[in-house]
Amino acid sequence: MKQHALEISNLRKMYKGELGEKDVLGLDDLTLTIPRGEVFAFIGPNGAGKTTTIKLLMRLMFPTSGSVMILGESNASRRAMRKIGFLPEQPRMYEYLTGREFLDFTGRLFSLGKEERLKRSDLLLKRVGLGERGNALIRSYSRGMMQRLGLAQALMNEPEIVILDEPMASLDPVGRKDFRDTILQLKAQGKTIFFSSHILSDAEMIADRVGILKEGRLQRVADLEALTDLGTSAVEVTFRLDQEKQGRIGDSWQKVAVQGGQVMIRLPDRKQLSRLLSDVQSWEGEIISVVPVRQSLEDIFMAELGR
Repeated sequence: MKQHALEISNLRKMYKGELGEKDVLGLDDLTLTIPRGEVFAFIGPNGAGKTTTIKLLMRLMFPTSGSVMILGESNASRRAMRKIGFLPEQPRMYEYLTGREFLDFTGRLFSLGKEERLKRSDLLLKRVGLGERGNALIRSYSRGMMQRLGLAQALMNEPEIVILDEPMASLDPVGRKDFRDTILQLKAQGKTIFFSSHILSDAEMIADRVGILKEGRLQRVADLEALTDLGTSAVEVTFRLDQEKQGRIGDSWQKVAVQGGQVMIRLPDRKQLSRLLSDVQSWEGEIISVVPVRQSLEDIFMAELGR
């Protein structure tokens, strides 16, 4: 039987209310299994319970009830926790250390030898795009650079599982692409990645599965490719038609976009395709493309939230 990377069973967290107020539900009966080698995206609006879940996994807080298993061992096991690399949502670092010194300090926490610390520090600084800034003080780093350094320290112990809380939130487009590429490289090495995000496009690009969290409750878990393949019966047809002839379209079809002599029409059902193609021919138009419309993660997410 294949060992799971993470097994979360009936995990619940209640926060003590202020004096005279009711307790607040942070997480409600979360049960979730993450196979080894999977990239799992945990998505939800602010306050949904994503960070609460990750803090419970990392034992930065303790559950009201439920359990967490890491590679077959309780997360109360020090041996199990040493197999995890972790990047919090807002990493805090010693600002008067250099990036290289901070990674060396991280390596000491994992009892790595001096030669190994130096080797890994150099490799990781280059890997996250800080090769030329390793000797600069962290206080001079931008937020995005600190996020890159945070990823480097999460990989310092060569973990089997990498847990990232909103890892791309403060990055520019180049930084986000670099992060995505690094996550895919880690997956290729057989690592398991569990990350939370509210940037749905990033999750859609790299995740194998996605879990949607709302008000502390898991709404849905699904294979991302299968999930976004649902609803592909819609089709977008783009064709070229002289502007003076575009009046012939009338109200028969709903135009999505018109730009000069180019028109796009979206069909909710591909059964209508042959009729539209026949109409375009009768209008003396020229077909440019016929593209199936794939449901996006954002569409699914908003539907789950009831919006």
